[in-house]
Amino acid sequence: MNKLWYLSQISIFDEMSREEMREIDQLDTIHHFNWVTKNTLVQTPESTQDGLFFVKEGKLRLYQLNESGKQFTLGILTRGNIFGGLHAFSFGTKQVYIETLESSLLCTMFEPQFERLMINRPQLALKFLKTLSDRLKEREDQLEQLALHGLRRRLLHLLSTLSEKFGVIQDGYARIDLPLSHQEIANMLGASREAVSGVMSELAKEGVIKTSRLSVQLAVSLIDEHIPRNAAH
Repeated sequence: MNKLWYLSQISIFDEMSREEMREIDQLDTIHHFNWVTKNTLVQTPESTQDGLFFVKEGKLRLYQLNESGKQFTLGILTRGNIFGGLHAFSFGTKQVYIETLESSLLCTMFEPQFERLMINRPQLALKFLKTLSDRLKEREDQLEQLALHGLRRRLLHLLSTLSEKFGVIQDGYARIDLPLSHQEIANMLGASREAVSGVMSELAKEGVIKTSRLSVQLAVSLIDEHIPRNAAH
């Protein structure tokens, strides 16, 4: 495995030269590459591990359970994203469930290695803070939708967010590059499958979305309406 190539794919290290990447590689800060199969619980609220975990390949879902036991998705992590925390630095992912949506490759950095990296590359600290800020903003947006809006608005906001991150534009629609059943969408919204299916049926009749087995497409015009470009990042 070419660790230097994998390091270059982590978004936190964007815009660094190959020479700088080689220096970081020589610090031996990131290690323990591990493939995790689909639908595996990487973490539960009771099994939180210390360390920063980098997603090299694949997709993972962060979620919590509400009082009635329904799942509520807090975020989806893809290649280049980070989760976990150290004694002095956290990405706010403790006390949550983290599950792989597909086979995923993870690697780990522990506190001594993180401290050594920050000492040698202090400019990375700003990138870590930016990533943390983006994570918190995304969570605030989700909680606002949950608290203030009805299911239709929340569903459109969710599909817009997923289209912004994972959409492939085709003929005026953004096909979300995730396998999405009605139950999985309900889990993301903390709603019942029946209620979600009813709203999605209405949206499909209106031409707002197109659906097929485990696939959802959203009209591109709706993305800007629910997730303004200047507020998405």
